[in-house]
Amino acid sequence: MGLMQIPRRVDYGLRAVIYLSVQDPEKSCSITEIAKQQGVPKKFLEKIIQDLIRCGLIKSKLGPCGGYTLNRPPEEISFYQVIEAIEGPIAVNACMDPHMSCEQLPRCSMVNVWSEVQRKVTEVFTNTTLADLKRKPCRDLMASSSLSSAA
Repeated sequence: MGLMQIPRRVDYGLRAVIYLSVQDPEKSCSITEIAKQQGVPKKFLEKIIQDLIRCGLIKSKLGPCGGYTLNRPPEEISFYQVIEAIEGPIAVNACMDPHMSCEQLPRCSMVNVWSEVQRKVTEVFTNTTLADLKRKPCRDLMASSSLSSAA
């Protein structure tokens, strides 16, 4: 089976912010704690956290009780914002990236399909917040999803 895959950096970044979203907002979490709890390599996570700080999604606190917390409430942070902070704008195909050009575009019969996929993917990621994940366990989403019946 072919796999359209989310980059590992994005997966790890999402895991980190999801973990922070369920912590006490007054508690700072260390990189070591986040990495251990989420099964993410610590060195890799350090770089990802820096991207999330630069984009204002996470804040750091120095000192003995220092670490990382979300910079905004979970209901104000979307998957799209996290993905964009780590990887930049989302494009499902090169022709959907405004910074790239495709010589096939003038005669392409697939551009409408890619455009619709782009719209729907962007919509799902934009409309899904970290707070949404607290409301419905993943296994319940998978059971009701058309993905679980796709083969």
